[in-house]
Amino acid sequence: MRLTDRVCVHHDTCNVYLIISGSDAIAIDFGSGAVLDHLADYGVERITDVLMTHHHRDQGQGLARAAGAGARIWVPSSERDLFAKVGTHWRTRTIDNNYDLRQDRFSLLEDVPVHGVVPEYRPVRFGGVTLVALPTPGHTLGSVSYLAELDGRRMAFTGDLLHGPGTVWSVSALQWSYSGLEGAAASVLSLDLLADRDPELILPSHGRPITDPLPALAQTRRNLQALVDFRRDEPWDLTARLRQPYEEISPHLLRNRTSFATSYALLSDSGAALLIDYGFDMIAGLPTGSDRSSRRPWLASLDALKRSYGIDRIEVAVPTHYHDDHVAGFDLLHEVEGTRIWAADSIAPILRDPLRYDLPCLWYDPLPVDRVVPTGVPVRWHEYELTMWPLPGHTLYAVAIAFQVDGNTVVATGDQQDGGWVDGERTEVLNFQYRNRFRIDDFVDSALLYRQLAPDLMISGHWAPRRVDDAYLDMLLTKGEELARLHRALLPLDEVDFGAEGFGARILPYRSTVTGGEPVQLEVEVRNPFRRRCGLRVDLVVPAGWQVSPGQRAVEVDALGEACVRFDVVPPPGLARRRARVAANLTAGDRNFGQQAEALVDVR
Repeated sequence: MRLTDRVCVHHDTCNVYLIISGSDAIAIDFGSGAVLDHLADYGVERITDVLMTHHHRDQGQGLARAAGAGARIWVPSSERDLFAKVGTHWRTRTIDNNYDLRQDRFSLLEDVPVHGVVPEYRPVRFGGVTLVALPTPGHTLGSVSYLAELDGRRMAFTGDLLHGPGTVWSVSALQWSYSGLEGAAASVLSLDLLADRDPELILPSHGRPITDPLPALAQTRRNLQALVDFRRDEPWDLTARLRQPYEEISPHLLRNRTSFATSYALLSDSGAALLIDYGFDMIAGLPTGSDRSSRRPWLASLDALKRSYGIDRIEVAVPTHYHDDHVAGFDLLHEVEGTRIWAADSIAPILRDPLRYDLPCLWYDPLPVDRVVPTGVPVRWHEYELTMWPLPGHTLYAVAIAFQVDGNTVVATGDQQDGGWVDGERTEVLNFQYRNRFRIDDFVDSALLYRQLAPDLMISGHWAPRRVDDAYLDMLLTKGEELARLHRALLPLDEVDFGAEGFGARILPYRSTVTGGEPVQLEVEVRNPFRRRCGLRVDLVVPAGWQVSPGQRAVEVDALGEACVRFDVVPPPGLARRRARVAANLTAGDRNFGQQAEALVDVR
């Protein structure tokens, strides 16, 4: 069916939209692939590109045919693995005792070749057509809509964001977690953001073309808002969340009340903004999964920042630490806004090469770092001077960011301590995580740092800003000392001291990929657990048939000191194996502590 001169729809397991340029066309979604049998009906010789709105099978079960016909396949960035690596998804997806209710099992059955992910927020030309991919989470977390000016009309290809005026194709898809309606809330926000683009024609994946879009969007929004509110004790003002996401701490310092973790905007009179952390913006709830498709960064709050505060550019973003909820949006900021990422020297290596480290909460991909900032050295940004101080505790790789703004000394502490309430009074919980490489005296050291910095205000990753006085700083020091005392009482440190982590070795990189027959170099960092200088021996344990050179390393290390030794490992030629295990066996003096560390090697 021809909708306009250049746009046709082929009715299949979903609506497949063809945008025609001469004898070529691009397709929005692909259904069963039957459209390939009817190209002549639309005056088309070939489909050059297929753009997917989301990963569900009814949208793309025929993509293997598209690839076979030579079409390039483009997919939403956060859902790429549900196309290109869906076999891994099927092998690893939790099924037993499952509380993750996303419809990610409505995925393709086999991998398809993906040409690339769709750049979001900026116009990109596919075939002979220019489109903008707008994130519109709801039906799935990673869903996008495609916007285009075609035949004199602003068109929106919206996938399953809505079906028609007031209706959606699936209500059950909007429940991402066992007790939530996160997708319904996200849909409300997405409908508002789409309405801001003022489309003149909406083309859904299921349902008829919507020729009067704004009333249809508003009616669907009202119905979804009612469903969201039905599950809550009081209504959730999602409009206010979208239109006024920032609250003023002071005239030039804003707190984003919609983000997870909390991000902050430092405003310059030049019209620039510096963001402290930027993870998951405009959060309406997170699924319980941990795969890539369960985590979506977007830029939903930035329009309000620019509109309400006279900001014309997001110039710099700085992380307090590397955890995904604090940095997930950095790449999108970098690509869309031209934001430069400044990271402390302790954090930058992890952002740039996350696979090297065995740490929790790592983002899936390397992230850009435009400037590495030494800790303890002030750095100038417009009228402000910021200093990043080492802040181990919540994680070894964190900083406190200190600066002056609007007459206040402010310290951003990330997740170092979380707020709590005792007898109606706010207290603090020291947020230590052993796998983040917590050390026994970290919170004593951070309390002493706070005393040195003497902040008027502390801003954190998940709690409201806190005014600081001497009593508060004393409380943090007391808590830090008590935490250290408890660990010293519990651990046999006089006999063997592997610290709070409890391990004497780690292998870097933790994850690597190598071709069979070619070497990969592994570094093993080891710790002397004794309070005397001691010889350490590392034996690298590899799978049968692998070569390792040398098989053993020995090094003398000072009391409680650390050292690094290196090995070359070569898997057999022709081998293909996923996550082959390599271990480091540590002997200190005459005491064998066993295989203290492991690393994972993919062999292709």
